[in-house]
Amino acid sequence: MLTFYNELHAQHRGRYEIFRGEMVPCFEKPERVDAVLAELGRRGLGKIVTPHGVPLMSLERIHTPRYLHFLRTAWSEWLALDPANAGKDAFPAVWPVRTLRDDIEPDNFCAKLGLYSMDSGTPLTAGTWTAAKTGADCAVNAAHALRLGQRGAFVLSRPPGHHAGADFFGGYCFLNNAALAAQHMLDDGAKRVAIIDIDYHHGNGTQSIFYGRDDVLFISIHADPRSEYPFYLGHADERGEGAGLGYNMNLPLPAGTSAKAWFAALETACIRLGSFAPDALVVSLGVDTFAGDPLSRFALQSADYLKVGERLAYLNLPTAFIFEGGYAVKELGTNVVNVLEGYETAL
Repeated sequence: MLTFYNELHAQHRGRYEIFRGEMVPCFEKPERVDAVLAELGRRGLGKIVTPHGVPLMSLERIHTPRYLHFLRTAWSEWLALDPANAGKDAFPAVWPVRTLRDDIEPDNFCAKLGLYSMDSGTPLTAGTWTAAKTGADCAVNAAHALRLGQRGAFVLSRPPGHHAGADFFGGYCFLNNAALAAQHMLDDGAKRVAIIDIDYHHGNGTQSIFYGRDDVLFISIHADPRSEYPFYLGHADERGEGAGLGYNMNLPLPAGTSAKAWFAALETACIRLGSFAPDALVVSLGVDTFAGDPLSRFALQSADYLKVGERLAYLNLPTAFIFEGGYAVKELGTNVVNVLEGYETAL
């Protein structure tokens, strides 16, 4: 397993987030990656490298230029409002929902912040762009490594990415690393790529990016959006549109889902992946399906993650694992590395 590590991830360090109406310390914090890095080192599971920088045009294959320009300049605009903002994270307060227009970018920074966001729980900080861009570099580098013959690659980065759409952030995510990896594989010669998202929360950003396409199969196993974030996407009847009809598969599960039921959903996903016959696989690797996760309500245990990696290995595909969610920091390293070790030792 070749790991691409974002050594600048801690530059994105939110002070607080708005969670269920309260300001609370951020669940998505640098210690998450630190725990995984420590466990990788303890087990000696392959080489750990830093990425080469990729040009902005690589990000424009997935994200709109207008959105990328906003992310690059947002902190400067925030400070221009008031130098005292250096001690505060930026949060949106208004959104262009329903009949409001989103085609015209406002001049007002707070309005722009709402234009490009989907929630008030994702703080924008001084180091957000640097951390997110370096994470995107890791994703593109991992994808390229697969095309050069690497069997498995792991993107160890934060902030995560699967909730970020082409032109919006949210759910702790700013740039969609899984989508960037998949697109780079296609640009690098692959004909068909599959993405399986096993995070507790639906990968709404990834789905929206590929919803009308037939060269990327997106499958997500996640908590029922009627009761869990992101709420407004992830239902079983969302199957794609136009050329993409039949290339989007959602497997929503109720709160309290057992490991047995979750693995049954994984098997359904793997059967569909096999019939698609992709050239490569991207895994949005969230381990907030863990029974002890503070934000989630599934029942997987640490040993189960070895079996997850084993099952994915039997697909026999070059695979890029992208670190997404997982907030039980004490067990996080074990759970993530168990997936990678299960994959590495299965074949």
